[in-house]
Amino acid sequence: MVTWVFTPVTTEITSLDTENIDEILNNADVALVNFYADWCRFSQMLHPIFEEASDVIKEEFPNENQVVFARVDCDQHSDIAQRYRISKYPTLKLFRNGMMMKREYRGQRSVKALADYIRQQKSNPIQEIRDLAEITTLDRSKRNIIGYFEQKDSDNYRVFERVANILHDDCAFLSAFGDVSKPERYSGDNIIYKPPGHSAPDMVYLGAMTNFDVTYNWIQDKCVPLVREITFENGEELTEEGLPFLILFHMKEDTESLEIFQNEVARQLISEKGTINFLHADCDKFRHPLLHIQKTPADCPVIAIDSFRHMYVFGDFKDVLIPGKLKQFVFDLHSGKLHREFHHGPDPTDIAPGEQAQDVASSPPESSFQKLAPSEYRYTLLRDRDEL
Repeated sequence: MVTWVFTPVTTEITSLDTENIDEILNNADVALVNFYADWCRFSQMLHPIFEEASDVIKEEFPNENQVVFARVDCDQHSDIAQRYRISKYPTLKLFRNGMMMKREYRGQRSVKALADYIRQQKSNPIQEIRDLAEITTLDRSKRNIIGYFEQKDSDNYRVFERVANILHDDCAFLSAFGDVSKPERYSGDNIIYKPPGHSAPDMVYLGAMTNFDVTYNWIQDKCVPLVREITFENGEELTEEGLPFLILFHMKEDTESLEIFQNEVARQLISEKGTINFLHADCDKFRHPLLHIQKTPADCPVIAIDSFRHMYVFGDFKDVLIPGKLKQFVFDLHSGKLHREFHHGPDPTDIAPGEQAQDVASSPPESSFQKLAPSEYRYTLLRDRDEL
């Protein structure tokens, strides 16, 4: 009697190095890359799961460059780890045609979760409009990008589709073609941005539609606001960016305070975009950080800075309208003045003539949002921050 044993075909994970990384990632529609270290126990636990997820996905997307599961040994290739700013093991980063996506994979480390994540990345991010009347039923709480094209098989649409694949987490993308889109194509194919709410006017893209960089930059500017909302879902991602937080705590229905804050950040702090994250948070959901600075939702709106070591409270919210006041608050963080004054009282330069300087001991509230950072129970962390 002969017993046949079926052994599933397994796919080998592609190992990336300085010689092959650009070619492999550039030719892959979607690539999920595991940045790991052999000595890291979390990396060791992920290896068999990552391999099995690759096998599952390979059966669904058999073409070589549709989906690539790859890995980088960061001890052997520290130059690659530095290039992609790897700060913890394991780190799972997603690439599309060689372009690294801003959001890495932070979900459950299981075969099903990884496979579902890739299936989602391979799904069409653009909803096709069959009737222009559908525009009136759009969810106006979202940022909507609508492309009107003569035909789908065109360079214009391919660029739009490529941008949508990258930014679909930040905006809702829709498209219309042929006779359906004709009333909106009076001057040729075009792209419209519909901001959240019903009061703000639509904005029309005026750049070259076949130029990916110009199109991407315009749409990204509309999809990723200067002042972003922090939630428990994106908190880890935002803390890992490594920039201090300037946060407005406000009640969800208090859109007026949010609009004032957004306008003042744009007016006073646009030059600080790369040095601090501008955020807003729901007072009810983030009661704990408020209590940390001796505030409650009843005190909202409240503005504060979290430097990942301490939290500092801005004065009266109404003072945000004083020209330069918010900007000075941020400058005082960068100069170390906020930190010094918490420990030693007012700077000598702030003391009136004839008044004697005194050391005033204080205990500044510790960072609250640091607790949302990547956990040592899930990652091997490579370095600690040294914020003000």
